[in-house]
Amino acid sequence: MTAQHSELALQMKRVIDAPRPLVFKALTEPAELAKWWGPSGFTIPRVEIDLRVGGSYRIAMQPPDGELFYLSGEFREVDPPGHLAYTFRWEDPDPDDRETLRAFAAEGRRALHEQGWTQGLDRLQELVTPTLS
Repeated sequence: MTAQHSELALQMKRVIDAPRPLVFKALTEPAELAKWWGPSGFTIPRVEIDLRVGGSYRIAMQPPDGELFYLSGEFREVDPPGHLAYTFRWEDPDPDDRETLRAFAAEGRRALHEQGWTQGLDRLQELVTPTLS
């Protein structure tokens, strides 16, 4: 990997105080994933998942004020409930997009993913972490 590509890598770490099987379910079951995926305000009308190494996924995303679009990818590692790795690609990609695991061709696309993942992971945490009354 060149220095330029390593500078455009996105690595995020989030500790979620919830049982691993519950988090894995939220990451891999279509109905659960649709509850939290994507930036705030987006809805997920459809999710297709073939959860196996070499299997694929496809997610339909609806922004608050925009047209429906899709992203998809391939599962590279599936080891429930502790590990999941997959590629990510936009369908009808921007010229600066490419299929990726974590490195990007352009800073703008890296920043877009960082914002989307941060908001999505906030929503995931709210979904799987019980509230104290």
